[in-house]
Amino acid sequence: MVLRGLRSAKGGRTKSRIELEFSGEKHMTANARPTGKKSSEVITVTDNPDAKGTLKHLGGSKFDEWNNILINQTSDCLWIKNASTETRHQQVVATMVALASFKPANELESMLAAQIIACHNAAMECYRRAMHGEQTFAGRSENLSQANKLSRSFSTLLEALNRHRGKGQQKVTVEHIHVNKGGQAIVGNVSTAGGLPAKSEEQPHAKENAEPATLALPVGDAPMPVLRGQDASREPVPVARDG
Repeated sequence: MVLRGLRSAKGGRTKSRIELEFSGEKHMTANARPTGKKSSEVITVTDNPDAKGTLKHLGGSKFDEWNNILINQTSDCLWIKNASTETRHQQVVATMVALASFKPANELESMLAAQIIACHNAAMECYRRAMHGEQTFAGRSENLSQANKLSRSFSTLLEALNRHRGKGQQKVTVEHIHVNKGGQAIVGNVSTAGGLPAKSEEQPHAKENAEPATLALPVGDAPMPVLRGQDASREPVPVARDG
């Protein structure tokens, strides 16, 4: 395979063109002798900035070449071998409706959407076979096992799509905690005694030489004064109260 990248500018717009040349085996004559000639095929890929993509609502791309491939890949995952023409039509239409419901914004989202639909179809087929009236115990167990794996893959793919779209669970990480002198840092859920909210004097930025305050008790009890020791220069000692 030979790849050649080309760029051209016309009318103020730049277009990229990639040519892929596939070289096959040498041509053979009827008597199995090589003719010395090689078969080759050149595929030209053009990056058109003006491309719109009429099937973008299904494949997520502005290039319908991609959209068509994705649509065909998704449709090929349907179990329609022995289905009637009407049933095949319904299943294909339903698959296109499912693709459109994801509203893929780009090629990555359309790939995840296609795999989600394929997982769903395969899982439902396994469930159907497991519930067949003439199914053996081993066959039922195997189909249910495969259906369980496919269902888990379905959930994983859906979670990946949500994370890509920013709809996953958000996590906040605290890397640095600054504590002022004389303060304390608590990591976790903090609640105050008696269900009362903490006051500003209890925060690290409170004044170190604040005037002694009365002991705050639960609502309904009168506050008790703070008693000082014999040495007035020492910190006041709160009065312990039973109950």
